[in-house]
Amino acid sequence: MTAIKELNRLSNQVFINGEFRNSAATDSLDVIDPATAETAGHMPIATAVEVDEAIAVANASQKAWNKVNALSRAELMHEIASNMRALRGILGEMLTREMGKPYKETTDEVDWSASAVDYYAEIARHDYGKVVGPAVDDQFHFTLKEPMGVVVIILPFNFPFCLLCWSAAAALATGNAVIVKPSENTALSTLKFMEAFAPLPDGLIQCLPGAGDVGRQLVESTDTHMIAFTGSVPTGQFVARACADQFKPCLIEASGNDPFLVMPSASAGMAARGAAFAAYLNCGQVCTSAERIFVHQDIHDEFVSKLVSNAQAMRIGNGLDNIDMGPMVSARERDRYEAILQRAIDQGAKVAAGGGRPVAQKTGWFVEATVLTEVTPDMDIMNQESFGPSAPICKVSSLEEAIELANKSRFGLGSTIYTSDLNEAMRAVNEIETGMVWVNAPLLDNDAGPFGGRKMTGMGRQLGAEGLDTFRHTKLAMIDPGANDQDFWWFPYKEEEAFPGK
Repeated sequence: MTAIKELNRLSNQVFINGEFRNSAATDSLDVIDPATAETAGHMPIATAVEVDEAIAVANASQKAWNKVNALSRAELMHEIASNMRALRGILGEMLTREMGKPYKETTDEVDWSASAVDYYAEIARHDYGKVVGPAVDDQFHFTLKEPMGVVVIILPFNFPFCLLCWSAAAALATGNAVIVKPSENTALSTLKFMEAFAPLPDGLIQCLPGAGDVGRQLVESTDTHMIAFTGSVPTGQFVARACADQFKPCLIEASGNDPFLVMPSASAGMAARGAAFAAYLNCGQVCTSAERIFVHQDIHDEFVSKLVSNAQAMRIGNGLDNIDMGPMVSARERDRYEAILQRAIDQGAKVAAGGGRPVAQKTGWFVEATVLTEVTPDMDIMNQESFGPSAPICKVSSLEEAIELANKSRFGLGSTIYTSDLNEAMRAVNEIETGMVWVNAPLLDNDAGPFGGRKMTGMGRQLGAEGLDTFRHTKLAMIDPGANDQDFWWFPYKEEEAFPGK
């Protein structure tokens, strides 16, 4: 079955209680292929009744799932990962048609998703708590790890499979149920992705396409118990405030403005290749994109020359062709990004490469890979997330200045430094105020290592052991097997322990 047929088949569908069905929604959104501007399908706005039904189903399913032993859960999770790999081709093509990035990147994303599911299948059964040393003779004290309940995952468009699995794999493996609210730009691909979860009991994972009202109902419900959100700062703040009203746990990842430092000891050629990848991957629509490039004056000109060559060599086009960079996800996103780019030019930045729309693409939401020079730290583009394929370069005179400027941001997700000086590398690791630091290896992820940031980037961690505990409560139990008296602190208090004077 072709991707086009699948996009049509899944149009106006929701996934509730283990089955796809036509939504009762009267409202829907057109799904537009960003490379061709053609309509690829239709996404429903799930109704309030459908949301309530999914929440009720999830709570019932979670109670049964929580009783399943860890080994059986792990075996089902491995089946899910295998299903993802089997669906790799169709999922990749559907996602490319729905949001634009190259087929190589969409199929890679399926691989990364399966890897995360396999990882959490195993580590979730490795640690269910621990025994702690008792504070009283002959007692037994220990902790238990318990699920939150129903976890809501609200997704962005840029990595819908991967970010879903980073949260869903940990949540499911630890006994939770999951309700997914996909991005409006990748809803149909996400619905297709639900087929990989077929080994699970019905209702344990569900998918409700929709816009803000669907997300709001899921967040504000008293019958959902944890929210994992990735998206914009304003929406992340709304989610956090709504959760605070119930003291509901939440994971918030809300944008980045990552610094990329280049020191004289680095290879200018390798640093430029790394910067091109970090700035232009997924058309720059990556939270960890290199968006503020600080280059030491001693290597600046050589680095700029080589980055310009990399930018000009980028093959831009339909993600189903042999290209390096596809379109932006929508006309609205392109308009937003182009306004940011124009503002930088108005403030004095010089265009060294790109800066416009590629002439070869007459339709679709394409932009060029762009290099900006003569950028100063006070420019707007250096202080907000551009979320597009720009590489603004600011010249610095020292590592100290680069680190100071790197930290002068309201965001703190990731950061990169290119250097062959170990002392510079360790200073960057220790002094840059971000959740992650890459030394000569930009944008890498590791299932076993935590992903997340600081400051306005958000709170909480995905991946690694920290990511597992994001979706678990810890309960302390203290047992006295003999039910002995506790006279060392029970009533009546001993006379010799009373205040000695009058």
